[in-house]
Amino acid sequence: MTRSSDEATRLLGEIAAGDADAARRLLPIVYDQLRALAAGLFRGQPADHTLQPTILVHEAFLRLVDQSSGAFRDRAHFIAVAATAMRQILTDHARRVRAAKRGGGWNRVDVDPPQELGPALVDLVALDDALAELAALDERKHRIVELRYFGGLTVEEVADLLGLSKRTIESDWRAARAWLGARLGDSRRTE
Repeated sequence: MTRSSDEATRLLGEIAAGDADAARRLLPIVYDQLRALAAGLFRGQPADHTLQPTILVHEAFLRLVDQSSGAFRDRAHFIAVAATAMRQILTDHARRVRAAKRGGGWNRVDVDPPQELGPALVDLVALDDALAELAALDERKHRIVELRYFGGLTVEEVADLLGLSKRTIESDWRAARAWLGARLGDSRRTE
């Protein structure tokens, strides 16, 4: 993993420097991890969902590589941002379908949060709205949720990425979980 992490970090630097071919070399290195994130977001969805995990991975990857300006510190940071991009793509898709069909129930997604939260079905649009509200209230807590919940990063990885102490991350993570739990009370159903 260290070798591929180092190579991914190097390739992200090359993409930022304008090497268009570096993106082609990066995808195989991060694809399995991106595919696992996408599969987790699709757990519990109907088989005939109009968006598929593979399409989601490719769309998120292309968005990030096209926007890359050297903002990714390393592979973990790239994966965390990719997870956020996937969530945003799914949320946009759910909003479009909801507008077209006036609901239908499939826009609830089975998220695979860190073990202490347990599995839950969450309405993507309600989650996105709650995260936007959290970002307006406390951007750092919002970022921690994005990195932990969607990026799958550990407390230590988030602390390193944000340049904060592990204790600060743990405290903010607890507070953000409690706030989101209260905010999503009606749209979250624990299995």
